Amino acid sequence: MSKEKKIVTIEDLPGVGSATAEKLTEAGFTSLESIAVASAGELMEAAGIGEGTAVKIISAARSALEIGFETADKILERRKTVSRVTTGSEELDKLLGGGIETQAITEAYGKFGSGKSQLAFQLSVNVQLPEGEGGLGGGCLFIDTENTFRPERIKQIAEARGLEADEVLKNILVARAFNADHQMLLAEKANELIEEHSIKLIVIDSLTSRFRSDFLGRGTLAGRQQKLNKHLHTLQKWADLYNIPVYVTNQVMSNPGLLFGDPTTPIGGNIVGHQCTYRVYLRKGKDDKRIARLVDSPSMPEGEVVFRVTSRGIED
Repeated sequence: MSKEKKIVTIEDLPGVGSATAEKLTEAGFTSLESIAVASAGELMEAAGIGEGTAVKIISAARSALEIGFETADKILERRKTVSRVTTGSEELDKLLGGGIETQAITEAYGKFGSGKSQLAFQLSVNVQLPEGEGGLGGGCLFIDTENTFRPERIKQIAEARGLEADEVLKNILVARAFNADHQMLLAEKANELIEEHSIKLIVIDSLTSRFRSDFLGRGTLAGRQQKLNKHLHTLQKWADLYNIPVYVTNQVMSNPGLLFGDPTTPIGGNIVGHQCTYRVYLRKGKDDKRIARLVDSPSMPEGEVVFRVTSRGIED
């Protein structure tokens, strides 16, 4: 009796021929892991296959990877692969447990001028530092939805760190998103660039701007939240698969019903709140000072620190 063929690549999966494998790869399903965590609907759309075949393919990928329950000590061992990118401020790093974490989405929200985009620029530079110096030795994928990306600022921050500004700029791939669907498409195709250009960080500035302008009125809220949810799940998928951090900025609104305390509320509601691993509320202090408050984290206590935004970038 012949032994059952071991599944190692996508082509080894039952029901996947060379044509289907090519379609799946083009759609971003380049590994068994990416197929194992996909939904049947995603595979049906990507490869033009029936639901039964899609379910069979996903089931085989999961069996090959032994996806299911595992003991917590194995998860702890896997967590040792988690790295962090420094923010440039020791105090802010300490608040976040060492910096912006890989395999996680970190969201910074606050009013205009609170330092959200400045932190995005700083991280785009810092990720290119060697691993021992607070970086990951790779490039950055930057999705700009508000036309606020400024290469001049990147150059200024890079030079302040003693880096070759032109090289730093070449390692940041920037795309301007013109609507919510375009933004989602850019994120869905990100894996191709991650592999090709050794990308170690995804930045979206801002996450909700396009969704907010494309979906107007209460009647469109459910559709907006569904799309936002799918978008965030795509970003989390790349964070997990490639062991990279995702940093997103978020707009805010004022809650007029709140009589006491700060009425500033992030856009996106519970969908964004639940899906982002770390939530940081930024607000402006005196002069160049900014206050960061850790609102949500799975492992770090809530806290508040002060950092500065100077001509050199993010500093203590």
